[in-house]
Amino acid sequence: LAISIKKNKLAAKTLGFAKSLKTRKRARKIKLVDAVTDTLSSCVKDSDLVLICTPLSTYSKIIKSIKPHLKKDVIISDVGSVKGKIIQDVKELLDKKIQFIPAHPIAGTEKSGPDAGFAELFVNRWCIITPIVGNNKKSINKIKSLWKSLGSQIEIMNPVRHDQIMAITSHLPHLIA
Repeated sequence: LAISIKKNKLAAKTLGFAKSLKTRKRARKIKLVDAVTDTLSSCVKDSDLVLICTPLSTYSKIIKSIKPHLKKDVIISDVGSVKGKIIQDVKELLDKKIQFIPAHPIAGTEKSGPDAGFAELFVNRWCIITPIVGNNKKSINKIKSLWKSLGSQIEIMNPVRHDQIMAITSHLPHLIA
């Protein structure tokens, strides 16, 4: 995601954080982002957009950690494959000045880590955006514009419907395999 954002010049500056020192070192070495920070707070401070690209089980802890450092009217989005539970958990932690607009790019490979991404990963792939009650149109349109600029086709979907479709088409086959 960071590589695509940088290549398409969609941000004045990109910052990244990883819990692992090894991952942070590798991200710095390959210039994955403009700067790799050692703390979540310094990563999100003064940011207009925060993208959570971590396992779903970490969202609540991350939101609790970054909330005091977020500026007013920041947009938070994600790339998680499940929405219902995450929306419930995150919504309880945020206030009205912060827009959480969930997204799910249907893209990726079997690989992970800083070296796994490439700039064209999202081209001609779907990204499902699952707005929640309280999201404003301006913020939703910014997330739509981001994904379109990365080459994605956009679908707006109710979070419950998203989870039903993903369970049938993706999660169940993975479980069976």
